[in-house]
Amino acid sequence: MRDTFNRMIGRTRYVVCRLFLHLAGGDVAPILGTLNRAARAAIDSEGEMEILGEGLVEICETFLRLDEYWLASANEGDVFWDEGEAGDYINELFTDSAERYGANLDLNSSNQPLSIPVTRNIVVMITVAYRGEVPELETDLSNIQALKDAFKALINLHYKHKLDAIQVHFSPAQLGDELSSDQLLQYYPELIPL
Repeated sequence: MRDTFNRMIGRTRYVVCRLFLHLAGGDVAPILGTLNRAARAAIDSEGEMEILGEGLVEICETFLRLDEYWLASANEGDVFWDEGEAGDYINELFTDSAERYGANLDLNSSNQPLSIPVTRNIVVMITVAYRGEVPELETDLSNIQALKDAFKALINLHYKHKLDAIQVHFSPAQLGDELSSDQLLQYYPELIPL
């Protein structure tokens, strides 16, 4: 009812959503290369939206090609009629994602192995904000087809220049770091098996 009223009086609908994807298997480590390339480009561009969007498209296309490695997913979000409230929620999700991002990594361990372990688990958190409605992102994404549709919708939002914010966090952050099954349960309890 409130949505209908706000639309009738011409208010802008802001949506903020976060998608989680857990990829698992012996061949998921190369995905870290795609994620790190997009992260470097985002940093080098100082957060320029076109570059962030291009990185998001590359990540989504990679996921769509490698759907056999998808193990679990989750999503959350909210609708706002005030841009400031939407911005506050984006910041809240950013802080939460960043706290999870490196929570399980001990980069100063003195017991570094001579060989690099193979990453078998990767969790990616994508947070976006946009104006309007995108049903493919505003639904339960705990099944493979819905998730595929959501990644395609993210790609379309970039090409239609409708993304207002893009954040991508992932763990582990680099080749050689590991995310154990216990850490997955501890840091990503919302994940639902696909």
